[in-house]
Amino acid sequence: MLSTLLAFVGACTLIAASPGPSTVLIIKQSLRSRRSGFLTVLGNETGVFVWGVVAAFGLTALLTASEVAYDVTRIVGAIVLVGFGIQTLRHARRTREGAGDDGWDSPERGGWASYRGGLLLNLANPKAAIFAMSFLPQFVPEGAPHLPAMIGLAALWAVYEVGYYGLYVWFVGRLKNVLSRAGVRRRLEQVSGGVLLLLGARMALES
Repeated sequence: MLSTLLAFVGACTLIAASPGPSTVLIIKQSLRSRRSGFLTVLGNETGVFVWGVVAAFGLTALLTASEVAYDVTRIVGAIVLVGFGIQTLRHARRTREGAGDDGWDSPERGGWASYRGGLLLNLANPKAAIFAMSFLPQFVPEGAPHLPAMIGLAALWAVYEVGYYGLYVWFVGRLKNVLSRAGVRRRLEQVSGGVLLLLGARMALES
């Protein structure tokens, strides 16, 4: 059991270290505040746990088997990514023009929007669902009840990534004095917005 858990944590580290849309969004939100960044992490990991539970019940197999369901999820995910990209580029433009954040970082609006953004981005990614279905079963101990073990692994995966991505949020916060400069922040938002647009376009064009 211990060796299995160690192997699972190692695999989770490799997964989290692989750059993707969630990483870009977490860093982008962390540029605004640690709170926004951490709530984005919580939203993303809620999505990870949801896909893990869905995989435990075998429902992601339906997504794999149905080309229509997969394509619909893929297009929705592409739209979400492009939407985030456009939003980020618009925010960078407002920063350049000195128009402010339009209340984005207010506690109520900013907190819910950050959490929702992380959750939506993860749930709209069909690859996250298929990956959970193929990844988690490999670490179910022999003889263990399949459903509880899968749900437990999904919870461990999500909690581990909260800690891992929390380091991203902390690191960006430590560089706040540098990153808070309007020019630096604007460039970073332009880059992250462009990356999100490219990822969205790639997802839309994938078969």
